[in-house]
Amino acid sequence: MTNPYENLANAIVLSAVGDYRKVLERWSRHPGKEVYLQDKASLERFFRSDWFGVLTSIDPELLIHKLCEEVA
Repeated sequence: MTNPYENLANAIVLSAVGDYRKVLERWSRHPGKEVYLQDKASLERFFRSDWFGVLTSIDPELLIHKLCEEVA
C-alpha cells in the first residue's frame, strides 16, 4: 500500500511539472509576454526551494534542464 503523503507529494510535483511545461510552451510562442516569464521564474523558484526538496529527491536543475529540452 502506498503512503498517502507520498501520493500527495507526487501530485504536487507532477502538477508543477505540468504547469512548467505549459508556461514554457506559451513563452516560446510569445517571448515578449512578461507574465509567462514571471510564471516561469516562479516555478523555477519552487523547483529550487527547500519545500521541493522535502517533496522529492529529484535534482531540480536536471528537471528544469530536461523540461526545457522538451520544448526546444
